Amino acid sequence: MKKLVFILPLFLFIACRNSDKKEAVAETRTSGTMKMLVDESFASMLNDQIEIFKLDYPDTRFDLVQGNENKILPAFLNDSIRVAVLSRKLTPAEEQAYTKRSIRVFTTRFAVDGIALITGNNNPDSTITADEIIAVLKGNNPKGRNLVFDNAYSSTLRYFKELAQIKELPAKGIYTLKNNNDVIKYVSEHQDYIGIVGVNWLLKDNRDMAEFTTQVKLLGVKNVKGQKGDDAFYKPTQPNLIDGKYPFWRSIYIINAEGRDGLGTGFATWLVSQRGQLIVLKSGLAPNRMTSRDINIKSDN
Repeated sequence: MKKLVFILPLFLFIACRNSDKKEAVAETRTSGTMKMLVDESFASMLNDQIEIFKLDYPDTRFDLVQGNENKILPAFLNDSIRVAVLSRKLTPAEEQAYTKRSIRVFTTRFAVDGIALITGNNNPDSTITADEIIAVLKGNNPKGRNLVFDNAYSSTLRYFKELAQIKELPAKGIYTLKNNNDVIKYVSEHQDYIGIVGVNWLLKDNRDMAEFTTQVKLLGVKNVKGQKGDDAFYKPTQPNLIDGKYPFWRSIYIINAEGRDGLGTGFATWLVSQRGQLIVLKSGLAPNRMTSRDINIKSDN
């Protein structure tokens, strides 16, 4: 009897171990585990995508690593995480580490992001030109304009530095905070400042930010002469983003260097599917060839 008491738990333990092995989830396009880097500007939209994806494919697990572009990109380049969502493609030099090992990097564009310019409701200005924004970034600021960005290492600020073809910011006229919500709050409380945020941050259902989003308005922007959108002032609506009439837009990519046909491939395919594109549409970003959704910031004024 004593021997049976000892042997029975041992058999149960072995049976459980064997059961765990049998129930191990296979790594396929629609099952398994994937670690993914995400630019924090698009994290909210990616979480929505993953939530619906997992309803269809419950045997999937995602581990998101969020941060500004400068913070998360080294993890991809160092080969510790092989899937990333960014607002730019890798450069040939950045792809080299994978190319040397004959690992192909697949880059898929799945959305277009609009970078909105906002100001306080009491600011008499309702329009601005791309030339004026570029001039401020270059330090030519006779009107004393003040631009407020999410943070000093964000993809948004990198986008505008490349646009203005500068490496260093001027000593005056440019301010950086911590995130997009901070920008919205700051501009709502400082009426003469111009905040620069991603469009989807204005459309997020965030009750904590409602009192601040109602105190700001979108600026219409005219593009530089000779470029599409130089004929009028445009706001970052989804049709204007797709048509390229709004000057400040950028593509959003999922970059997959897994080196196999796995969950990264399946999720990238999902993002450009009809269901994935509908979620992009709902987020306020622009998908391809889909019904538009205009931005409407409610205001009591």
